[in-house]
Amino acid sequence: MSTIEELKKAALEYHRKAPAGKIKVTPTKPVVTQRELSLAYSPGVAAACEEIVRDPAEVATLTARSNLVAVITNGTAVLGLGNIGPLAAKPVMEGKGVLFQKFAGVDVFDLEIAENDPDKLVEIIASLEPSFGGINLEDIKAPECFEVEKKLRERMKIPVFHDDQHGTAIIVGAALVNALHVAGKDIGRIKLVSTGAGAAGIACLDMLVSLGVKMENVWVADRLGVVWKGRKEEMDPNKCRYARDTDARTLDEIIDGADVFLGLSAPGVLKPAMVARMAERPIILALANPTPEILPEDARAVRPDAIIATGRSDYPNQVNNALCFPYIFRGALDVGATTINEAMKIACVHAIAALARREASDVAARAYGGRTMCFGPDYIIPQPFDPRLIVELAPAVARAAMESGVATRPIADLRAYTEKLNEFVFRTTLLMKPVFARAKADPRRIAYAEGEEETVLRAVQHVVDEGIARPILIGRPSVIESRIERLSLRIRPGVDFELCNIESDPRFKDYWTLYHELMQRNGVTPESAKQIVRSRATVIGALMVRRNEADGLICGIVGRFHKKLGYLRGIIPLDPGVASMSAMSAVFNERGVFFFLDTHVAIDPDAERIAEATAQATLRLKYFGIVPKVAILSHSNFGSHEDASALKMRRVVELLRERLPRVEIEGEMHADTALNAEVRERLFPHSRLSGSANVFVCPNLDAANIAFNMTRVMTDGVVIGPILMGPSKPVHVLTPAATVRRVFNMTALAVVEAQIRAQVATGR
Repeated sequence: MSTIEELKKAALEYHRKAPAGKIKVTPTKPVVTQRELSLAYSPGVAAACEEIVRDPAEVATLTARSNLVAVITNGTAVLGLGNIGPLAAKPVMEGKGVLFQKFAGVDVFDLEIAENDPDKLVEIIASLEPSFGGINLEDIKAPECFEVEKKLRERMKIPVFHDDQHGTAIIVGAALVNALHVAGKDIGRIKLVSTGAGAAGIACLDMLVSLGVKMENVWVADRLGVVWKGRKEEMDPNKCRYARDTDARTLDEIIDGADVFLGLSAPGVLKPAMVARMAERPIILALANPTPEILPEDARAVRPDAIIATGRSDYPNQVNNALCFPYIFRGALDVGATTINEAMKIACVHAIAALARREASDVAARAYGGRTMCFGPDYIIPQPFDPRLIVELAPAVARAAMESGVATRPIADLRAYTEKLNEFVFRTTLLMKPVFARAKADPRRIAYAEGEEETVLRAVQHVVDEGIARPILIGRPSVIESRIERLSLRIRPGVDFELCNIESDPRFKDYWTLYHELMQRNGVTPESAKQIVRSRATVIGALMVRRNEADGLICGIVGRFHKKLGYLRGIIPLDPGVASMSAMSAVFNERGVFFFLDTHVAIDPDAERIAEATAQATLRLKYFGIVPKVAILSHSNFGSHEDASALKMRRVVELLRERLPRVEIEGEMHADTALNAEVRERLFPHSRLSGSANVFVCPNLDAANIAFNMTRVMTDGVVIGPILMGPSKPVHVLTPAATVRRVFNMTALAVVEAQIRAQVATGR
């Protein structure tokens, strides 16, 4: 089966999988009791209706309208499929809704309208204004699309945005700004040749002129040839603006010396011989789909210096509208914009261009098979899965809306708004907010054992940007510096971070001598101590912490957890009164945050050890400002079994009640009993636990690790940890599955722990 046929089969299976299609509507408020029903509908809903009558602006706070966009088409120009009608266009519109929600949290109703008359279509859409906060027009053929959008923008007081025109124009604008930067060319002096004068083509030209391209330097050709002054066939006012006084009639006649080719037309129209006659370092935006005006490999065969973008995902520099439309609507909706104007679109262009010039996102790299992109000829625009798009674009659009006077609900604090958007991207942001604030107030020195690893380097860039710690990278300087350059990171050794050279640090003798002193009764000779210290970055990091050259350590990105843990046990003493180490891991999902222990250290701990780990865990919850509600889990429910495991967990409850009399602790009990207060009340009316538990204490490592991982995967949860407890210094062993964000989060936790330990040591 060919690749194309295989893709078609997979796409049909994807869409047919129950429930059919790609979207559904779900309630945002509970309706499980009689009272909730009376609030959601009659009679309570009347109060909301009356409030909107009193003040129409209240519709934004009492309904979903301010986050609801209509994606509307009549199916006359669907993708590369042409006039297939509104019914067949529905899968595309549903797909647009998926992207709105996935990338920017915007809700969508897709509306496929069986009406080709532009005036009637305008009447239908305009009548929908009370329902929606914005209108996204899609796949309406030219020139009717210009007329429809123009009339709707004049009539409606909400954003109306024809994505085929303006979304494409914004991405093309960002691509050209950065391509010119790479090529070293001045936008005001370039010659631009374009093929295709439909909705997208004209909108792109208008945008590029707004950005600085001179109108007299733009040459346009369509399927009838060059757009020249006096031509009568297939001309309209929008196209006439770009007509030239020339005798040239073909693309071949106008391509000589062109700095930029912009194609929004048909496959193969740009020939290699034409590319050969373009200016030095030509920029080729060949955007016809699925087959571009020229394939990149054919263009580079004659012009290796060309910078090329296409509309395809299998080539670098994909011009993809998903880079724009979710975020421009996000910003517009959040300030109650009455339109999307030129200022907002240009702000979006520059925000996209600026993001591409920064280091690439690790999330986007994972989505594209681990490829790391750096700004240059093959990376002039960000990738659609870059999570920073919403954080950069939406505030830029919102600011432009406010400054241009079209915002009805201005945002007073754009910094706070940006932080709120960050919570959408990184779900742990809200949970970690008090930790970040405390870490920034007094950054501490944190060593990273795997300082050469990409995950660590990216995390350290964020650490430096946010000012939460003073990083120390352990590794080979040449490797670290070359990888920083390859990843286009901005951190600099000696300025943004301290570098510990694992091969030739002058403290090497002091390190191996101390390690031998600590481990000589464990069979470690002077020679083996030298070898271990020279080859084990975790050991060096732990020794730095032991010698107070670092305040904390992050390790475990590479290698086995228990191997790293063994090194730490030999170097970092335990807290006074603590007999052993343990680990707690957290899962943050839509229902909240849940902590599990011990997920990584003790295989089958006794009751004393479990109680000790639980006491340690309740202290750590204070970092997050969370009140612990502890459930001691078992297969036994409040004495229903008398076997050894049940008795052990019952003993844990007794020990904790003595040590932590003010903490809500209950057990031994089933996990569902811990989560459901109604079930618990029925089974055990005198429970000392209120509401749902948030700390789950398991009888052994198997149970804790299984419960933690199943919760993480089945709820699409985000992980924090493992948080190592017991050592007298902030040292944490992560796992090879750790993401950049997890390393960043654990760095902040290590800093806060170091602050608290310093305060205790000084009696403050």
